[in-house]
Amino acid sequence: MPDFLLQPDRQVFYFINHTLTNPFFDWVMPWLRNPKFWIPVYIFIIGFSIYQYKKAGAYLVLLLLIAVGVADFGSATLIKKQAQRNRPCRDEVLAPTITSRVPCGTGYSFPSTHATDHFAMSVFLGLVYGKKWRWIWIWVLLWAVLVCFAQVYVGVHYPIDVTAGALFGALIGLIFARVFKKFQPQFYS
Repeated sequence: MPDFLLQPDRQVFYFINHTLTNPFFDWVMPWLRNPKFWIPVYIFIIGFSIYQYKKAGAYLVLLLLIAVGVADFGSATLIKKQAQRNRPCRDEVLAPTITSRVPCGTGYSFPSTHATDHFAMSVFLGLVYGKKWRWIWIWVLLWAVLVCFAQVYVGVHYPIDVTAGALFGALIGLIFARVFKKFQPQFYS
């Protein structure tokens, strides 16, 4: 990582990980980054989509799952293995000062796969459901942003990691929303 990016990234990380520390965030942020915490939301999305839109809802769920799979594979398997950026907890400069709220984790840091997956879901759902329910954008983006913020707050990712993951995930969500629109145009009428 170039020094002109690394230093501001460390400073923003330190601000989120230390300066914003408070008991409420210490309690809630580890939960928000845990995929198991969101299982009721995932079940609701699947159930609502299939119940409300039957066959089109089943296609929606299938493409959503494929989008998340592609985002996850691209982030965790392809990009991380090429970038090989260590997590903040393994950074020689930051490690002694990090407030770790969860275990460091295995693997590399760039990009954040949590950010990639949640932005892929959020952008896909926002584009698919946004025409009918414009307010959905507020909720899906808030959801993804909270997951990203939690990743930095608990000490497992740098801000650039979650930003890159968010951008990559948003691109994947956009692509799969367009695929859905092409194969299910009646969904938008």
